Amino acid sequence: MKVIVDTCIWSLALRRKRVEPNDYLLELEKLVKSYRVQMIGPIRQEILSGIRNPRVFVTLKKHLAMFVDLPIVTIDYETAAEFGNIVRQRGIQGSAIDFLICAVSVRHKMPIFTIDTDFSNFQPYIPITLHEI
Repeated sequence: MKVIVDTCIWSLALRRKRVEPNDYLLELEKLVKSYRVQMIGPIRQEILSGIRNPRVFVTLKKHLAMFVDLPIVTIDYETAAEFGNIVRQRGIQGSAIDFLICAVSVRHKMPIFTIDTDFSNFQPYIPITLHEI
């Protein structure tokens, strides 16, 4: 089964100068080696945003090129808006991109690999599955 890897996990692996091995990085490595990583455009954009050094940007872009984006369609945007509405009615905030990740995850029945606690807060109210190590 493919897994949508959230920006925070990629950031741990790719944007830090020195990375101590940890369970999250080992799990990401396992997912990559078994061809189970699923990329979507908004996550790619978040990973590449804010990189000041053009050489680092190009290198990172090349590394990410091996992961093909899963297409996002109209129903995903509509579902993301619905999820955002449901969760906000319960007093929980989230970003538009986070809800889009949730919508794509639900439509394709793919878990989300993240350390962002917002997703755990969403989980009681929308039908997402989180990838566990």
